[in-house]
Amino acid sequence: MIDLKFPLRIATAQDAAVLAELVNHAGEGMPEYLWTSMAAADEDPWEIGRKRQEKKAEEGQIFVVDEGKGAIAGLTGYAISADPDPLPDDMPAMFRPLQELENLAPATWYVNVLAALPDHRGQGWGTRLLDLAEAIARDEDLSGLSLVVADNNDNARRLYERVGYRERARRTMIKEGWRSEGDEWILLVRDFA
Repeated sequence: MIDLKFPLRIATAQDAAVLAELVNHAGEGMPEYLWTSMAAADEDPWEIGRKRQEKKAEEGQIFVVDEGKGAIAGLTGYAISADPDPLPDDMPAMFRPLQELENLAPATWYVNVLAALPDHRGQGWGTRLLDLAEAIARDEDLSGLSLVVADNNDNARRLYERVGYRERARRTMIKEGWRSEGDEWILLVRDFA
């Protein structure tokens, strides 16, 4: 287990509102689009997002930066199997390109969400959380790190490339009503070897 040092900690259910905001930012607005499609007529889509993040936090799946006043940045990820499962036939079309890319990075720790609140960007938290991701991947004896970024997210790509991630593949976005300035998803991988 990784020893978390201040200001890093495991997220709690109380972080759910901030986590939903971070997930939506990292997901290029796709999470809000999905929560809206899941919401009943009288239901707040953001409440769906908060509940989903609360559950993940309760399962210990999210790491956050907290300088003492609440979460300001977060990291969610998981190990990709050395032999990923094929895509199921019933997978929604908009997720297929993302899953195809993920499957091209077996035995890596997949950075699913990395984001900071707007007032806390440019302060090194992304790099600090990527260092944590590396420590987790090495602790789990994985071959490297992977993530997917939108082709129009230049700031994120600069960060990832600066710390050693390299492009491995691309897939065209399938939007199905979701609005994004991007056209492609890009798989970036940082191999340890």
